[in-house]
Amino acid sequence: MFIKHYTIPIFIPELACPFQCVFCNQRKITGKQLIPSDEEISQTIDEHLISFKEKHRHVDVGFFGGSFTGIPIEQQAHYLDLVQPYLEKGMINGIRLSTRPDYINDQILKLLKSKNVSTIELGAQSLDKEVLKASFRGHSVEQTEQAAKQILSSGFELGLQMMIGLPGDTLEKSLFTAKHIVELGANNTRIYPTVVIRDTVLHRWFDEGKYVPLSLNEAVKWTKIILPMFEESGVKVLRVGLHPSEGLLSGEELVAGPFHPSFKELVMTEIWADLLKPLLQQEKSKNIEIRVPEKEINFAVGCEAKNKKLLLNHFKSVKFIEDNTVIRRNNYYVL
Repeated sequence: MFIKHYTIPIFIPELACPFQCVFCNQRKITGKQLIPSDEEISQTIDEHLISFKEKHRHVDVGFFGGSFTGIPIEQQAHYLDLVQPYLEKGMINGIRLSTRPDYINDQILKLLKSKNVSTIELGAQSLDKEVLKASFRGHSVEQTEQAAKQILSSGFELGLQMMIGLPGDTLEKSLFTAKHIVELGANNTRIYPTVVIRDTVLHRWFDEGKYVPLSLNEAVKWTKIILPMFEESGVKVLRVGLHPSEGLLSGEELVAGPFHPSFKELVMTEIWADLLKPLLQQEKSKNIEIRVPEKEINFAVGCEAKNKKLLLNHFKSVKFIEDNTVIRRNNYYVL
């Protein structure tokens, strides 16, 4: 039975974080300028629940946008208490939150466990010490490793978010970060390309020529290597690319960098292009039918039908069909 997963996001921008990482302006990235009131949080949950149509679903409430476990512990408890009635009534299934690796300790974990938090996501961003230092992260690789160990041993699911293209980053360093995220036992991850947001340190460095972001093509190429590493290791990738907030979509807050509202589609298009290119070695001018896994057909066809157009330069006709007997994309077959 297919179960649809939803997360109801509650954004609390920079509520606790005393650091200003070079890339960070959470209010601009999330499009949320103010900390929501209790009434607004309840209203957000109610509105999302009404909009869900699937009978079989799993719903989490997620506290994102800031360093949740850095706020006073009484305030953490207050926010989590707002969600408890929904849990008790079975309207939601869990609570997840994002925070910094250096904002985890036994007291905090005990509180979160008592309030039915199920998943803790750490903004690891990189597991290369030089990249962390250059990005003014304010925490060490060792603190991420220790926090991950504490979270897992306390019975939570662990998320480890990563960014590519930070100052000093290379493809090799990003691949090392992805590999180490797997080794640390993460249940899930998010992959964010670094972009230059207005009124950040990175903005100033960009203007001064001290920082050059990845191009969109570079970010896609890096991510198409990283994403399968997580998939093959059983780490669920919750998001690929930044959430397309109004400020990013309009360009009002975006200065430079590899932002695209359909970044994941671009990545998946290239992954499928690599899988499909061997077909061009087959006999020309015949009709082909390509059987692909469910939910992958749009990626196989490609963004703006890129992959289909490539094949149509070689074959008379190309037809993609979803086939529930095809479990993995590299097991697609052709008729």
